[in-house]
Amino acid sequence: MLVRFGFVAMSMLLENASPSRTMTFANFTKLADREAALSKLERIAEDNLRSTLRMLKHAKASDIQMYRFSSKLIPLATHQGVADWDAYPALREAFREIGDFVQKNRMRVSFHPDHFCVFSTPRPEVLESSIRDMEYHVRMLEEMGLPESVKCNIHIGGAYGDKMVAGARFIRQFQALPERYRHRVTLENDDKTFNAVETLEAAQAVQVPMVLDVHHHLVNDGGVSLDKLCSSLWPQIAETWRLEEQRLNSEAADAANAAAGKDDTYEISLPPKIHFSSPKEGPNPRSHADYLNADDLLLFLRKVAAATPQLDCMLEAKLKDKALLALMDDFRMLADRGEGVRIVDDGSIEVTEL
Repeated sequence: MLVRFGFVAMSMLLENASPSRTMTFANFTKLADREAALSKLERIAEDNLRSTLRMLKHAKASDIQMYRFSSKLIPLATHQGVADWDAYPALREAFREIGDFVQKNRMRVSFHPDHFCVFSTPRPEVLESSIRDMEYHVRMLEEMGLPESVKCNIHIGGAYGDKMVAGARFIRQFQALPERYRHRVTLENDDKTFNAVETLEAAQAVQVPMVLDVHHHLVNDGGVSLDKLCSSLWPQIAETWRLEEQRLNSEAADAANAAAGKDDTYEISLPPKIHFSSPKEGPNPRSHADYLNADDLLLFLRKVAAATPQLDCMLEAKLKDKALLALMDDFRMLADRGEGVRIVDDGSIEVTEL
């Protein structure tokens, strides 16, 4: 099984490359000239996009094929106080440059809207805010010119006193969204409320892929052991990705055939995706550690290797790309000991089944 690794948003190795520079709304309102204030927001956003491109080039140079964009690329983008502001014309070139680099180098990128983006909510104003947040993320991907294979990963949301009712409400409210949003979403199990089984059921119901977070499962397993997760649940999770890959290939072929008037074969590859982190030492096992435990990760990977030709793993360590490169050093030692892993390059490995 081929496994590629990625990191989240920030780099610990690049200097002056934050993609999340911002301005508070309080500071925005202190600027007397509103047009000048909006121009300043656009300059900050352009700096964030330039830093994002630097991050992608840094990842590519290190053989890292996966990257999660910061959700803070455009300051105040979803704030109601600037609802009349259209930032995209000024940022179009910078967005397109990112998208071109991603596609040219066949990188796998994503967004992860924050925990305020919830579609299980019973409150209309929160639902409206969540839709606004989804529009923001989807619009950025569209401005990059990236296809629907590039996703926004979300959680189901809160239980609000009745998890069964909240889960049903999520399905109903999510299915009411336009396809333009729904086709951009993956669902992830969380560490407190909706476990892997429940998240899989929701993903199957709304027909989107599921991202398995291994750390979240360990602290919220719903009574499902690691062995059962790998033997029974994982094949169903992987199937959600196969179905999405099939949908994308079918739609791409239909569109191309209609345009060209001929029958071509299109192959969009969308391997299953997981998240992995290690618990920080201390009383809260949900916290992420600075680095990653290679033995724990390899155990999971080897248990699912027989049924999975390729898998992409987003690492959620506090030390970001530095932790990824340290993990690769650990895998090199495991490879030297004959532990069922082979180093492919500085950002990916091959794993043999147990």
